Amino acid sequence: MSTLKLAVIPDFREEGWHSMDLVADMLSREIAAGRAGDVVSTSLCPPFRKRFARLPVFGKRNAAINADRLSNRMIDYPRALRQQRDFDCYHVCDHSYSQVVHALPANRTGVFCHDLDTFRCLFEPEKEPRPRWFKAMTRRILTGMQQVAIVFHTTSEIRRQILEHGIIDPARLVQVPLGVSSTYSPLDPGTDGDNAVLKSLGGRPYVLHVGSCISRKRIDVLLRVFAGLRARVPELRFVKVGGPLTAEQSDLFDELKLESSTILLERQSETELAALYRHASAVLQPSEAEGFGLPVIEALACGAPVVASAIPTLMEVGGDAAMFCPVGAVDLWVSTVASVISDTSFAPSIETRLKQAATYSWTKYARTICDAYAGLAGLRDRPNSGLPVQL
Repeated sequence: MSTLKLAVIPDFREEGWHSMDLVADMLSREIAAGRAGDVVSTSLCPPFRKRFARLPVFGKRNAAINADRLSNRMIDYPRALRQQRDFDCYHVCDHSYSQVVHALPANRTGVFCHDLDTFRCLFEPEKEPRPRWFKAMTRRILTGMQQVAIVFHTTSEIRRQILEHGIIDPARLVQVPLGVSSTYSPLDPGTDGDNAVLKSLGGRPYVLHVGSCISRKRIDVLLRVFAGLRARVPELRFVKVGGPLTAEQSDLFDELKLESSTILLERQSETELAALYRHASAVLQPSEAEGFGLPVIEALACGAPVVASAIPTLMEVGGDAAMFCPVGAVDLWVSTVASVISDTSFAPSIETRLKQAATYSWTKYARTICDAYAGLAGLRDRPNSGLPVQL
């Protein structure tokens, strides 16, 4: 077969969705290294235009930032893609950008659906009430995803949710688990001793959380769990890597008096993060919903004990290598993590953790995606077999 020319359509980096940047980068990197078959890829992301953020006074408000995000996503990106017709297939890396499909040849396009959070205002309006204009925008995103030839998903649970809502024909679904970088290893490359955070901890034990502070991450549970742990293990510290706490989370943080025993960090490099995983007493993931759970496999790959919420996606990803507690069951979380800290044999063995992590590969991820497009490239008229949802 001749070389497949694949257009990769990533998020705007200015939006700061690091996990979505990662999935796009790893696909392009594996293709460039020749590990995904006879494929060449090109990123088609246009420049991000700041219109409202440049305005005096108004430009400093969140409304200006959101206005720029909307105009770039809904107007500029599709407009730029309408000029691109020289590729065999088109890969939209993030389902929340599916509005761009309306500007592409849908029968040669695929979308990676990481979760259904984007569409919650349509599927569960009582839980996420939104104004009419927002729902209209979300419908356009959803109908874009419904038109494509292939919809990739990470886990069996996300597939189940897609089918439950009847939005995609199962024949067009392809499961593609994410991967884990070789940087995440139980072996110290010789630089951990230079890590500034580890130095500041001075050898004290710590629990680690990696992720944003959006509501489904249940940072409230995380903070209460650490408060309970600190009462049992006074020397214990808490390291949080991710975005800033919300106002409500900050209030709880202050109420629980956690400042003196907590280190709050912004984004870390892979090398820095791997060092934190390696030396953590436990890595905690108390989310109430996830599309995949990259920190779980990254932590396992570094040999760290993982305690995660007993939700289908995290249980699928962590398998027998992680421990699970019900969402929000703070007392059970505290007793489980305390047992992990006090007894290293309480958690699954390090061999089990490493074996589970080894099943996830960015090379396998890229190959599966590219194989799907290679099969699609020879098709010219593929009927739309989607099942439009009534909303």
